[in-house]
Amino acid sequence: MARQARALATRQAVLLAAAEVFDERGYAAATMSEILERAGVTKGALYFHFRSKEELALAVIEGQGAWLSTWRPTSDSPVQTLIDLGYAFAHALLDDPMVRGSIRLTIEHGSFTQPQADTYQGWSDVTRGLLERAREAGDLHPGLDVAAAAGVITGAVTGIQLSSQVLTGRQDLVQRMADLWTLILPGLVQPHALARLSVAERVPGRS
Repeated sequence: MARQARALATRQAVLLAAAEVFDERGYAAATMSEILERAGVTKGALYFHFRSKEELALAVIEGQGAWLSTWRPTSDSPVQTLIDLGYAFAHALLDDPMVRGSIRLTIEHGSFTQPQADTYQGWSDVTRGLLERAREAGDLHPGLDVAAAAGVITGAVTGIQLSSQVLTGRQDLVQRMADLWTLILPGLVQPHALARLSVAERVPGRS
């Protein structure tokens, strides 16, 4: 058990170091030697867990799914859940190097031998599922194309986080998220449902 715990700790150290380096340098410029130095593990230990830079990068990308699986909504409203998820994702980009590294790698998916579309599709599926629940509850405008709306929302979130990263190092990302919801919700949600939603961030302890 002690050996397994050490192996798991080593793997996590490598993943965290890799996420930081990929976030800072991008996939092409990142080197295994820099990741090795950042992780503080032996070369043998690194290659025991990950045989190549691409295999390591793909494991970092999987961190998005791990983060999403641990996030728990605090609202019964599917649209409010979607809003809250957007804010939670914004803070994860600010606070969690694993999420930041995985996002940069996802954007650079063309660098890999097999381009990675699953992460994009995963976010779109989550968004579409919440919108479908909202439609069943009678919250959305009649005739709204849920699949198209999911694509627009996920594309918009991708765009604003990229713009925020370039312009302010993501320091204005939470405000950009608020602006996004303020602008698009009236086109999605009927007035009676819109009145029940909070466009402002609802995470305790955040301003």
